[in-house]
Amino acid sequence: MAKKVIKKRKLKLTNFLFALGFFIVFVFSIFLVLKIPVKNIIVLNTKYLNDDYILSLGKIRDYPKFFLTRSSIVEKEIKKSKYIKDVKLRKKMWFVFELNVSENHPLFFDSNQNKYIFDNGLGVDEDNISRDFRVPRLLNYIPDKKYSKFILGMAKVKDNTISKISDIEYKPNDYDKDRFLLYMDDGNMVYLTLTKFKMINHYNEVLKQLDNHKGILYLDNGNHFQIME
Repeated sequence: MAKKVIKKRKLKLTNFLFALGFFIVFVFSIFLVLKIPVKNIIVLNTKYLNDDYILSLGKIRDYPKFFLTRSSIVEKEIKKSKYIKDVKLRKKMWFVFELNVSENHPLFFDSNQNKYIFDNGLGVDEDNISRDFRVPRLLNYIPDKKYSKFILGMAKVKDNTISKISDIEYKPNDYDKDRFLLYMDDGNMVYLTLTKFKMINHYNEVLKQLDNHKGILYLDNGNHFQIME
């Protein structure tokens, strides 16, 4: 009876070592890539908040690992600030973080609450940031139902006009309960109603027609100017 010969397969040691080496290099390369830190952080669309404040809020001031940093967590931390309306973090090529920030818009300082009020109705105490706001001071109390409308009206006023108003007084009369008196930095006064607040945006145009006179501009009932002697 003939013997059955079984051929043993020889393990190609060279191929095995090559595959093992490739696997080790591949894993190590991934490890190194994951360890790469952020190379640059760009903050967009801020007006009164500085970059350090934003980076500190998001806990990315020390330039963390690019791939291991979750955008949603950074955004959540930044949006905890009352100064922030929204923020979006985009990861871009060459290990760059781009933060698109939307700030809350300050409208006035409420003397009754001792707070700076934003266009969303939130308020903040005076601090290193808010004390630099160039906004008017609300001198007296406004009933709650009219207060929210007042905020909506102020939100329609442009920044370059808001900065010209020093004080605002709620001043209703027998004919109009929505009447306000605005004290301007240049010494003029302006009467407005809640429905006509955006008309104050034309203040600079009106000034050109006053021939340097000081007085009271009535925008609450008609459009006329009373010169103060």
